[in-house]
Amino acid sequence: MKTEGQNIDILENKSNVHNRLSHPMIQSIFSGFQEKVQECVKSNFKRLKIVHDKSISSVMRSNNRGATVVIDVDKEKQLQSWKENPSWVDPSPDVKVSVPKGSLCNLNVKVNIGLPPETVYDIVTDPENKSVFKNIKEVLSRKVLVDEGSRQVVEVEQAAIWRFLWWSGTIYVHVLVDQNREDYTMKFKQVKTGFMERFEGSWKVEPLLVDQHLCHPFRPKTLADYISYTKGKGRIGSTVSLEQLIQPAIVPPPPISWYLRGITTKTTEMIITDLVAEAARIRGSSSNDGSQGPKVTEESAVESQVGDIRDIKERWALRRRTARHRRRSSSIVKSS
Repeated sequence: MKTEGQNIDILENKSNVHNRLSHPMIQSIFSGFQEKVQECVKSNFKRLKIVHDKSISSVMRSNNRGATVVIDVDKEKQLQSWKENPSWVDPSPDVKVSVPKGSLCNLNVKVNIGLPPETVYDIVTDPENKSVFKNIKEVLSRKVLVDEGSRQVVEVEQAAIWRFLWWSGTIYVHVLVDQNREDYTMKFKQVKTGFMERFEGSWKVEPLLVDQHLCHPFRPKTLADYISYTKGKGRIGSTVSLEQLIQPAIVPPPPISWYLRGITTKTTEMIITDLVAEAARIRGSSSNDGSQGPKVTEESAVESQVGDIRDIKERWALRRRTARHRRRSSSIVKSS
């Protein structure tokens, strides 16, 4: 049993220990150790951040909702990578046509493009893209209503050309366009109703990891992983989605509705074809070894054949076969 004197000794010992730990010299040692740990952590964090910034041109940023995160890649470096290695086969677009009740058609197109998202988005939103998209006959007016830097709302009125089989004509389109560079989206909707009750849709451009084999043995789950694993050398392509809903004030009965649906599908395919061609021009893949002259004649003949085929997938299959044939012929010429 502890006596009262022993309890007093224990309390005095605890007090002495506390006093020794409270000594200024000991406090300075602990304080210096803590400062060194903090400096070490800060130094390592700063070094990691510098390495990360070399791979990615700017930090990740999210939109107002905080749901979507976009990583900006070095556009010029990516374009250089594509020009150094323009090898790319344009796949046929995935085209889906549905007919919602009361509408003429709802058209969904998805296609992979051999250029980075920012470049593709620049093409789609360029006010002077009349030279790219051949179906734009004339831009009658263009007015920027909202300008928030990365986001703009533009009122556009233009005359568009349509072609179907042996017929062609001009339609006038007056739409509001909401384009947001934060997530590479563009939404459009007609201003006034008339013959067309509803004409609306959207574009969306998403990154496509082209050279995933350079990541071996790793498998990138995000764009940041891909850039890190390939040390910035991996090409980034684009997956482009286009959706259009067309609803006339009065939906005509068949076969007129079939005819109008064919016009819409063909016009949309023209837009995608022009975008693919512009991407090839930017990559420089359309000019090889001075054989550009004969190619023009060959491509004209192909387009003549393509025009006679009504099915979209068949037309794109013919284009792919022709492109493979040209590449094989080019490789044979080079080897000889």
